[in-house]
Amino acid sequence: MSMDRLLRKFLTQFIRRGSMTVTTAGGLKFSVGDGSGTPVEVRFVTADAQRKILINPELGLGEAYMNGEFVVERGSIADALAILLDQPDLLPHWAKPWWHLRYLVRHLRQFNPRTRSRSNVAHHYDLDARLYSLFLDADKQYSCAYFETPDATLDDAQLAKKRHVTAKLLVNRGQRVLDIGSGWGGLGLYLAEIVGADVTGVTLSTEQLQIAKARAAEKGLTQHARFLLQDYRDIDGQFDRIVSVGMFEHVGARFYSTYFRRCAELLSDDGIMLLHSIGRSQGPDSTNPWIAKYIFPGGYIPSLSEVLPAIEDAGLLVCDIEILRLHYAETLKAWRERFMARREEAVQLYDERFALMWEFYLAACEMTFRKQGMMNFQVQLTKRQGVVPMTRDYVAREEARLRALEGGAKPKLKLAGE
Repeated sequence: MSMDRLLRKFLTQFIRRGSMTVTTAGGLKFSVGDGSGTPVEVRFVTADAQRKILINPELGLGEAYMNGEFVVERGSIADALAILLDQPDLLPHWAKPWWHLRYLVRHLRQFNPRTRSRSNVAHHYDLDARLYSLFLDADKQYSCAYFETPDATLDDAQLAKKRHVTAKLLVNRGQRVLDIGSGWGGLGLYLAEIVGADVTGVTLSTEQLQIAKARAAEKGLTQHARFLLQDYRDIDGQFDRIVSVGMFEHVGARFYSTYFRRCAELLSDDGIMLLHSIGRSQGPDSTNPWIAKYIFPGGYIPSLSEVLPAIEDAGLLVCDIEILRLHYAETLKAWRERFMARREEAVQLYDERFALMWEFYLAACEMTFRKQGMMNFQVQLTKRQGVVPMTRDYVAREEARLRALEGGAKPKLKLAGE
């Protein structure tokens, strides 16, 4: 059987929902799916791209797209991925041996000692800061936003995220707050400026550190918001509050116990910790090979069934778990639309292949949250009972208080990159 016909056979078996027309490198044209939804048309430019997808589709599709060997002729790559990730089977049957192999060696891929953690972070977060300005909000929040209303802007939703997180921390003026994975400093500066907390933020990204420090100096907050280039394993001191947003995905499953034991040592007896992370709804898995190779080396999305035992072993109490479902899908959609609007600038910063890679990354992540079992979880932790109120009413009250405090300090919102 020719490769074109083999591709048609396999795609017909896998794609049973949606409407996709495929043209092979050899000129064979066929349609797959049940005809529902918006039609999408794709074309394979080379036989090599077809071969890669037949051998290892989870890696091959992204590589073929970023190399210009797989082209979407009607619709966008996001439309194509919306169909591919919305099938009855999560994976094509011919890809399952690769999944089993990756699952067996996943702990080796996630082995993140200090030196490897720093190089993994540099791979993604030490890219040109102008790239992130193309698509992030004005505060450079590179994590799941919190959409209080369907029509909320990205800037409003990211501010709402900081407010929601802070409300669960119940922070008072002067309290010592540790921000593990402080990014470009947005959350730490919010805690220092709006609440009056004494913030220490740690990151492994030199690019992020420089910007966070510059922002603190610009706001006159250097005495209240300090940012350090430091691994979470090397932090000293005691903190009233610990917060970590969008960093836990880089810890690796082998280090969960290390992470939570260190947090327990750093948290005061009356302290509160809030962990905000991407999570899996369907149990332990392995990292997508394309994401691991090109975007987040050493990264892993945890399931709660992997996280909770490590929390229990560290002697921490789970006070609250909230699951944010489609909030990241909407965040990624906003990022993708903003990136596409300024795509030529990304090409000028890097090249066309990089722009295609970034487009595929944002679209694939969005559709994974929209069509499959990815979500975000927020886990609130303490060391003893009675530290947080008995009912959740306090969250809304705290958010209202913070909203009032923001009144005078809320920055003028602007387009990313301005």
